[in-house]
Amino acid sequence: MSILQTNNVHYVYQSKYQKVHAVKGIDFCFEKGRFYAIVGKSGCGKSTFLSMLAGLDLPTDGEILYNGKSTAQLNRDEYRLRDISLICQSFNLFPLLTVEENVMYPMLLRKVKPDEAKAAAQQKLAEVGLEETYLKRLPAMLSGGEQQRVAIARALASDARIILADEPTGNLDTENSELVFSLLQRLAHEEGYCVIVVTHDLSISNKADQVLRLKDGALIE
Repeated sequence: MSILQTNNVHYVYQSKYQKVHAVKGIDFCFEKGRFYAIVGKSGCGKSTFLSMLAGLDLPTDGEILYNGKSTAQLNRDEYRLRDISLICQSFNLFPLLTVEENVMYPMLLRKVKPDEAKAAAQQKLAEVGLEETYLKRLPAMLSGGEQQRVAIARALASDARIILADEPTGNLDTENSELVFSLLQRLAHEEGYCVIVVTHDLSISNKADQVLRLKDGALIE
């Protein structure tokens, strides 16, 4: 059964000077326990499509359903807080918070008790290979691969079952890219997450359960 479904989804950017049809009539069903890669040339609509899946934007036409309910009818702040986690290429860690505090942050927003949030943060960091010696470090003290693992741990701490990642390995070397991919793949296959990744990285797209190829805003494969 699909957890996320798009029905004839379109998105049009409209400015004073031009109109851009960025996404054109995408129909697709995403399921738990699967790893999806969205690929295509720059400007083909990948990030716009991911933004709509994340509830940051609503389709101009068509609808996106989360567990059968349109995102247009959801409280999208709650949807982004509790139901989806977004991992970005730039990591988006808080520079003045420690590794542990960064991972605790989404749990504190959900009113989890600080002691419980701290214990859960340590567990999630251990799951991505960051042990106790990393907890009190600031993001600037970490490598790019380590920062991305903190971002993944933070996504796991949100307890959302959908993970959306926009070029998560774009700033990483081959070794760290493989590590991040393996983590995301394990989350899908062993823990039942729905993982959707926008990527130019062939090592990820070639190993995904299913690849969505976009061209000029349309799904071609």
